[in-house]
Order: sequence, then structure tokens, then C-alpha cells
Amino acid sequence: MGNVDYDDYPCSGMNVDESVHGVAIPPPQPFLKSMKYSMKETFFPDDPLRRFKNQPASKKLVLGLQYFFPIFEWAPSYTFQFLKSDLIAGITIASLAIPQGISYAKLANLPPILGLYSSFIPPLIYAMMGSSRDLAVGTVAVGSLLMGSMLANEVNPTQNPKLFLHLAFTATFFAGLLQASLGLFRLGFIVDFLSHAAIVGFMGGAATVVCLQQLKSILGLEHFTHAADIVSVMRSVFTQTHQWRWESAVLGFCFIFFLLVTRYFSKKQPKFFWVSAMTPLASVILGSLLVYFTHAEHHGVQVIGELKKGLNPPSLTDLVFVSPYMTTAIKTGLIVGIIALAEGIAVGRSFAMYKNYHIDGNKEMIAIGTMNIVGSFTSCYLTTGPFSRSAVNYNAGCKTAASNIVMSIAVMLTLLFLTPLFYYTPLVVLAAIIVSAMLGLIDYEAAIHLWKIDKFDFFVCISAYMGVVFGSVEIGLVIAVAISVLRILLFVARPRTFVLGNIPNSVIYRNIEHYPNANRISGILILKIDAPIYFANASYLRERISRWIDEEEDRIKDTGETILNYVILDMSAVGNIDTSGISMLEEAKKMVERREQQLVLVNPGSEVMKKLNKSSFQKDVEGNWIYLTVEDAVRACNFACKTNPKRDESEGWNNV
Repeated sequence: MGNVDYDDYPCSGMNVDESVHGVAIPPPQPFLKSMKYSMKETFFPDDPLRRFKNQPASKKLVLGLQYFFPIFEWAPSYTFQFLKSDLIAGITIASLAIPQGISYAKLANLPPILGLYSSFIPPLIYAMMGSSRDLAVGTVAVGSLLMGSMLANEVNPTQNPKLFLHLAFTATFFAGLLQASLGLFRLGFIVDFLSHAAIVGFMGGAATVVCLQQLKSILGLEHFTHAADIVSVMRSVFTQTHQWRWESAVLGFCFIFFLLVTRYFSKKQPKFFWVSAMTPLASVILGSLLVYFTHAEHHGVQVIGELKKGLNPPSLTDLVFVSPYMTTAIKTGLIVGIIALAEGIAVGRSFAMYKNYHIDGNKEMIAIGTMNIVGSFTSCYLTTGPFSRSAVNYNAGCKTAASNIVMSIAVMLTLLFLTPLFYYTPLVVLAAIIVSAMLGLIDYEAAIHLWKIDKFDFFVCISAYMGVVFGSVEIGLVIAVAISVLRILLFVARPRTFVLGNIPNSVIYRNIEHYPNANRISGILILKIDAPIYFANASYLRERISRWIDEEEDRIKDTGETILNYVILDMSAVGNIDTSGISMLEEAKKMVERREQQLVLVNPGSEVMKKLNKSSFQKDVEGNWIYLTVEDAVRACNFACKTNPKRDESEGWNNV
């Protein structure tokens, strides 16, 4: 990498007034107009009210109904062909929802029937209010585990099952209230603080813990720890070796093998997706028949027992709004609500991308929140859009959210007529269903990808995983969020700065580390700041600029080149600045002047120029040394050195 000398520079001797372009100061805007624009960009980036413009009142009413209830938008154009596709998809996901619902309710330390209740009412609400065509609504393993473990810290589900059940309804109510509020107040960006890496690690850790807890049912143990960390689970397992039941273990591992083989087959042969979708229900039927004919319940194989027939009973009066339990319900609801929301929206967006349509994130939050609020009034607990069920819905060829209605009808018929058939269903089969589903959430391929692409993201992923596995689900979640927020703070507080050089035979300036053939300009240091300048990074940037200058002067001294005369700051990427940032620029200007150098700014953004124009910094430089491009700034510095070697700073070029 060489240097470009002034004598070799193509603009030597050119009158700078003929070649440079000014940086305009934006016209002043009324305060209310600026505030309105800022609020719109923050809370309404998708401009949801655009469709209402210039419409008559009757049309606005229809559009409003369609916004909050998308079923009024797609139902009028619904066809018989859509019905056939949604009917097949609905029946398919119902065959998965029934055994999964029962399994996940047990995971949350709740009566198994709640899993069926939660697969009946919430999908009906979502079908009316949701914007995703592919999301299949129901209970989820991670949310069930999180709710069960957090509530169990306060109330023992074995000793006080009624209070535990009522707290689950109350936590679901507060989860739905949070979700709907985030959507209504356009605060969905809060969910984005859970990065992809954090979610991968958290989900993997939760899946690992869920699998380990299924050892209770697989080994036929009656007493087991309520803790979720691996140490407590392993201690509980190996201190009861004399109570292990080999009959239950053999049955459990056989069904796990059966479920994994069918899932592998469906993955390799996508047209046979229905095989893995039907396998959980088939396992329940086979397990029930096996227990019934062999009387295995008398030989250590635990069964579900009686399930209450009938539809969801009302539970509005069961909600707990008294101390000290209300605090526990609120805390649990807020945490599980965020997790359920992040999963549901991520799954919905993924399948929307595959089918090339758009879903409104805030509308989804309102839909998911409403179905959880209504669910808490009808004996349901936390629901969202699980990936496994939605993937089956997608592969089954669903066309609209009507597949959720079909699933609800199937679950309703089960509640009315078929619940007695689940009496002999062995718990070990439910454990096998959970294990097979959870193994798919341990995404080791994603972790390897993170390691290859971004080591810090991999660290976030592993930290979240370890926090869940060796601490608790809550600890893992806190670690995941904390590290994600820390990274955001690091991006803000430690922005990148780098030296620019000239690409040979061009007027383009790029990072000399990225482009080793880029040439430095003799006597000029060109730095680029790659972030807005705020109070959080102002001190760092001042120190970093000083260090860049020291390093450049040392390099010049070592190579015997001409002295450093100009420091150019390329501010193209500086979208905004606060008063601390302006103070930093003032201090940087004084610092370079003490070194008998000149500070030059390049292309400040409109917000930056407005604030500089109102500040003393702009008055100090008297409009000088601010240019539109790096090329213009270099030409100006070149011209100054040719015409005025002493660089009388009282003279300059007004380019603003």
C-alpha cells in the first residue's frame, strides 16, 4: 500500500471553488411536524393507516373490521378448493395437536384435559384475528415448562393443585394482556431484543431440560424434582435407581425410536409428511391398546386415567388477583408471554416468506394476546404458534387460517365423545412424544453456523444454553436477554472507526484494511465514523480519534514522509448526534488545532447539520471545512497546501 503525493494528485493547482460541492443545511421544520414524523417512524414504520386515506366512512368501517378481523377479508373469496385443502390440513394437525396438547399440559404440571381445552378455543380466536395462513395454534413445550417451573417455585402443584391451576389461568391472562398491549401500542420492537442467537441457545437449553425431565415417566418414577436444572434432575434420577421400572423404560425407548424413525422418513420423503404427523396419535392408540390388553398399569406403567368429558368450563371467576399470588402470576405471565410471542411471530414470518405474503407483526400480537385473554376465561393456558404443528399445517397444503377452525372442530368432537378412550394412555408414550418433539428444537447446525459466521453470536447462544441447563429456564432467559442487550450497547458505545485510502485511478475512498491496495493521501488522515454519535460513545470516539492521529504521526515519522496537516472525518454514516457528540467534535477540533492541524468534516447528515448549525461548533468553523464528499475535502486540503503553505485558518471556503 503506497501513498499519494500532492504533486501527483490530479487536482493540484485547481481552483477549489470550481470543483467542490456544498453541504446544505436542511430547511427548518415546525416542531410539531418533526415530532409527528419521528413518532410515525418509531411506531408506524409500516404506515397501517395508508389504506384508510381518501376513503368514505362506510369503506373505512369495513377496512377497520378487516384490519382487526382478517377473516372478513379472505372469507368472501373463499372457494371449495380452499376448503378441501384446509380440511385435510386441519385434520392432520388435529391428529398432532391432541396427543401433544395432553403431553404439554402434563409438562406444565396441569391436568391433561387442559391441553385439549387449549386446542379448542384459542385456534378459533386466531382464525378470526390472525394474519398468517400457516400458523397452527396450540400449546408449546417451552412455554409449558417455563410456566410450570415458575409457578411451582411458589405453589406446589401436588399439594395445592387447585390454586396452581388458577394461577396458570391468571398467568395466561397477564401474558395475553401484555401481548395485546404490545400490538395495540405498536411496541413490538421490544420482542426484537431477543436475538436469533439467544433464541437458538434458549430453545436448545429448554429442550434439553424438557427431555431430561421426561425420565420421570420413562423410568416410571413417582417422586421427582420440580427443579429444571440438569444437576437436580440427574440427582433425582440416580438417587432412585431402586425404583426404576424396566417395563416402562423399554416401552418408552421403543416409542421414541418409532417416532424418530418416522420423522426421519418424512424428512427424507416430504410427500409423506403425514406419516410423522400421524405418528403421535398412532403411538397413543397403540400404547393404550397395549396397556389395556396386557394390564401393564399393574406392572409399573403409569396411565393418564379419567379425562373429563365436555367442552371448556368458564374460568373467569378462578383468576387470582390477591396478594401474594398475583405478583407471581404477573411475573410468570410477562415472561412466558414474551417467549410465546417471539416464537409465534418468528414462525409466522418464516412461513409467510416461503409463500411470499406479508404478515403484520403488531396485528399478530393483538391476535395472540386476545386468544390468550379469552383462553384464560375458558380454562385454557398459554398458547401460541408452535413450529412443529405449523410446519405440518404448511406441508399439508393449508390455504387459509380456516385449517385452525377444522382442528378446533376435531378437538371439540374429541372433548364431547372420545375422552374416555384416553384412560389407558400410558404416560411414557406422552413422554416419548415430548422427547421426539424437543430433539428437533436442539438446533446444533444453527450453533455451528453461528460459530463459523460470528463468534460473539455463538457465545450468546452457548451462554443462554448453559444458563438454562445448569441454572433454570428463568436464568437462561435473563442471560439471553442481558447478553443481547449488552451487544446492542457495545455496538452503540464502541462504534467502528477506520482509515480510508484512495482506490488507484479513481475518486473512491475505502477502508485500507478492507482494500489493501488503497493509497493513503500524504499529509492527510481520513477517518470514517460508522455510527451515530451519542453521549454513550462520545468519549470513546474522542480518545479513538486521538489515538488514530498518534498512530499516523508515528507512521509518518518512521517513514520520513511529510507532516500530518489535515484530519478528515467522513460522517456519512453518522445519522444523528446529540449535545455530547457536538461537544466531542469541539474538543476534537481544539485537539487537532493544538497539533497545528485542521479538522475537516465530510457529508454530515441532515439531523447532524441542523444541530451543528445551531451550535457554537458551526460558528467556530464559520462554515468552513465541511464538504459533501471525501474527494472534495481532499481537493480542498490539496489546494490549501498549494496556495497557503502556512494554512492561515482565517481564510477558507464557505461550502455550507
